[in-house]
Amino acid sequence: MTGRALPPSLTSARRLVVKIGSALVVDTEKALPRQEWLNSVAADVAQLHRQGTAVTVVSSGAIALARHSLGMTGRTLQLAEKQAAAAVGQISLAQAWSKALHAHGLTAAQLLLTPGDTEDRKRYLNARATLDTLIKLNCVPVINENDTVATAEIRFGDNDRLAARVAQMIDADQLVLLSDIDGLYTADPRLDPTAQHLPVIDALTPEIEAMGGEPPPGYSSGGMRTKLLAADIATRSGCAMAIAKGQPLHPLRALLEGARCSWFLPRTCSQDARKQWIAGSLTPAGKIIVDRGAVAALQQGSSLLPAGITQVEGQFSRGDLVSVTDEAGLLLAHGLSFYDAEAIRRIAGHHSSEVEKILGWQHHDEIIHRDNLVMV
Repeated sequence: MTGRALPPSLTSARRLVVKIGSALVVDTEKALPRQEWLNSVAADVAQLHRQGTAVTVVSSGAIALARHSLGMTGRTLQLAEKQAAAAVGQISLAQAWSKALHAHGLTAAQLLLTPGDTEDRKRYLNARATLDTLIKLNCVPVINENDTVATAEIRFGDNDRLAARVAQMIDADQLVLLSDIDGLYTADPRLDPTAQHLPVIDALTPEIEAMGGEPPPGYSSGGMRTKLLAADIATRSGCAMAIAKGQPLHPLRALLEGARCSWFLPRTCSQDARKQWIAGSLTPAGKIIVDRGAVAALQQGSSLLPAGITQVEGQFSRGDLVSVTDEAGLLLAHGLSFYDAEAIRRIAGHHSSEVEKILGWQHHDEIIHRDNLVMV
């Protein structure tokens, strides 16, 4: 399960994504950036740049920075209040990172992303091209979720998964989640003194996934559960991921020098960029439910045909990304549909040869071709 393989090293990273949470960036008592800590991270980034590693930062903290100045401390914020706080705090957050990086001769570039920027294929490719250009210009992209426009229904909800999607987007080979804990344990070490630290996780088994807990209270919306979800996205894309302690100064230098952490190894199976994007999807447009015969066919590498479909949920268009589940609700795959939801409802359970007669037209024999399908 763990510990047999050698962990990766930041010294070998070509492109590295570093995710940093609000609790690390913001001094919540003073409602100010932890500038000394940010300066130490910027120094670490500069060191990595000198060794040839392009670093991208995914940073939380905008809402936390604005709470005090807007009189919003000590209570749960409504969606509109979060959006307003994000609009105010994002300025301070960007300035703090720009100041820290500039002191080491580095140029910061701010990007605000929503799930739509990673889920819609065209927007995904546009964002990818922008990030790739910034990296080639030796800039340090500093990314956050665009909380000023995202609604509760279309948010990432945590920057762990956003960071994983960014790592996938830029073909990063390593992702580091800086946290308040030095990795994954068999149980919560704060509650169980017998909990064992896992230095290397070579597969996200059900046993490993069960080690994720509920998100902690406070400003953070993450927790170990979202970190494991991020690991699933990253490792499917061939990216190694580390969970490491972030509070001390120079946390990346500490990792370079062998500080304890947990590394999730990339999966050995290779996927092209299109399938990586499909596999990392967070918000499918709808759901297709299939029978046992279709489940067996999909598991053997076949395309999804209309004959095996029993039900369709949601409204989606041709080309949208959808999830595929069995009749018990178990998620099987994500894929791009050749047909919209209404058309699939009409041809569900029918043989492909009957499609044109039923619809009056036919795009493809398959509902989802195996080239556009990724088993999960």
